[in-house]
Parts: sequence; C-alpha cells; structure tokens
Amino acid sequence: MNINDYLIWRGDLPFSLFRFNDIDSLILARFSYLPFDKIDLKDGDKILDIAGKMSILKDDDFKIIDDKDLIFNLGRSVRFKDLTISDFSLNKSLESERQFGAITVHLDDFIYVSFIGTDNSIIGWKEDFNMSFMKNIPAQIEGAKYLNDIASKYSDDLRIGGHSKGGNVAIYSALYCDKDVLNKIIEVNNFDGPGFNKEVISSGNNILNKVVTFIPEDSVIGRLLEHDEKTITVYSHNKGLQQHDIYSWELIKDKFVLAEKITESSEFINLTIREWLLNTTPQNRKIFVDGVFDLFYSSNSDSFRELSKSWVKDIPNMMSAYKDISKEDRKIIGEMLKEFGRATGSVFKESSRAKLEEMFGRDK
Repeated sequence: MNINDYLIWRGDLPFSLFRFNDIDSLILARFSYLPFDKIDLKDGDKILDIAGKMSILKDDDFKIIDDKDLIFNLGRSVRFKDLTISDFSLNKSLESERQFGAITVHLDDFIYVSFIGTDNSIIGWKEDFNMSFMKNIPAQIEGAKYLNDIASKYSDDLRIGGHSKGGNVAIYSALYCDKDVLNKIIEVNNFDGPGFNKEVISSGNNILNKVVTFIPEDSVIGRLLEHDEKTITVYSHNKGLQQHDIYSWELIKDKFVLAEKITESSEFINLTIREWLLNTTPQNRKIFVDGVFDLFYSSNSDSFRELSKSWVKDIPNMMSAYKDISKEDRKIIGEMLKEFGRATGSVFKESSRAKLEEMFGRDK
C-alpha cells in the first residue's frame, strides 16, 4: 500500500474526523512536484479544480506517471479536494545555478508550505552537487525568503515539507527564517533529503526539535551530510537508489511500515562519501563538480532525460568540452576520482574488519 492507495482507502474522511498525519504530509510534500506551470493556475484554486485542469495533460507532462494518479486521487477525495492553493513559485536559472519551486496549501487549522525537490534538469542536479562545497545554495536562500513572505502574508500556523532537495530546503527555510516566524511553525518534514554541514546547523535558528526526517532503509540521498534531527526509517519495496521514489514507501492504513535499521549498502555508501569529503578540499570539490557538469552542459540538453536519448551524438561535444578544461583542473578531477576510489577501498576494509570482529569477537 502506498500513498495513492491511502487516498483511495482514507480519502473519504475529512481532516475534522481523521486528523492530519505523516502520510498526509508526504502527499503534500510531493504535491509541489505537479506540473502547475503547464496549466492556468490561480491563487484560490481548489485541488479539485487543479485535477480538472491537469486531466488533459499528457503523461510526459508529469515527472513520473504516479504523479498523474496522485492528482486524480486527490481531486476525487473528500479529504483533499476542497483545499485551496496559493503562491506557486517556480524559478530556474542557469546563470545562478538555481532550481527552486514551492506552493502553499491552505487547510482549516494551518497552511502547508511544500518545497519541490530536484527535477530531472541538469541545473537542478548541479545545484545539489554544489552542496558538497558551498555553505548554502540559491534554492535554500530562496526557500527562506519564500517562507518569510508566506508567514507575513497569512496569519495561520505553518507546516513545512519537501521531498529530496525539497526536504533540505524545508529545513533550511526554518533554520534561517525570521525569528518572529518560529512560533508559527508546527513541524518540518524532510522526506529523504540531504542534510547540512555543521556550521549551517549551528548558526541557524534553534528549530531541530520540530524537524522530522524520513528515510528509506537503503537511503543514499537522505543520508548525505549531517543530520542532527529526529530520523525515522521506513520500508520500501524497491532496492538501492530506487527507494528514493516515495511511491515505493510502504504503508499500513495511516502509518509508515517501519524498517528495523539502515541497510549495510546504505551505510557503506554513506561512509564512503564521508571519507571522500573528509580527504578532499572544498576548492577541489568545486573544480570536480564544475568540470563534470560542464561536460553535461556541452551536450546542449536541459535534462538527463534528453541527455539519455542523445548522448551518442553528443559525445563529440562532450569530448571537446573536456579538452577545453585546463590541464591543471583535469589533473584535479582525476585525483578526485582516485580519492573516491581510495575512500571506497578504505571503507570496505574497515567494514570488513568490523564484520569479522562481529562474527568472531574482538578477542579472537
């Protein structure tokens, strides 16, 4: 059972009879991914209205087909169909390497601010990788501004959420919103989004007691960087990176199916990345990320979906772009790749030793 099944099973009950829960939050966190830019959207539109407008869109207009099912199920559910939306924002900029999106949903007792996560655009993924060497990224800064604007525009209390990078932006917006907004915040939910470096956490508002992060047992993205907030591990019927798809997260009625622990593969990848970050400088990580994404940009594709279809004919452009990278930077890129290989080997040896100690005991 996933969130679409939940809407069919529980969509007949309004919030006045069946109170808002974590599954509702996940649904609204995903809500911001819908293709609002492809319809005539107006502040005050009901979800029922939006479902009608999106019914004529093609499957390719949605990021994944499950999103099309989601808006259909939301539009016919008593629970969600009469909720209104406002303040949709979508902002992509190649120059500032920013991919930001948000929408506000109005419930009777509070409003829900939903931040969109990384889409399939090369710009969006580049901004994610920039987190490895930047204290903050443009989407985070814009998220904090958006939250301040919403809090000043409406008197309602706030719930904030997002999936993937949207979850990261949700937390950041609460960490760096204006002080008078803090008392309005009921809870912040991060669904498998990256964390932050220690400096970002320590210099922000004291809000982590209101933050809950949900990750699947094979999580990779949701374990990046530091997480000092409460974390709940959920079961997914997918494996590996495919668990990042929230439609694979299993539910029983109105609750997540909880996993016993993080998998060994998730732990291995997390330790490898931490080792790599520990042994490389922010400047070298910037050169590495900029260099790799310059190759992607040279393909003239806007998204990885486009790139996957045209990569054969784009190889000459990408090879030419690689030659244009300075010899010094190419050397650093090569060293960074080698360092990642060393980190993998180091973590593998450490995990193997730990496994042997677990099997045979430290004194044997």
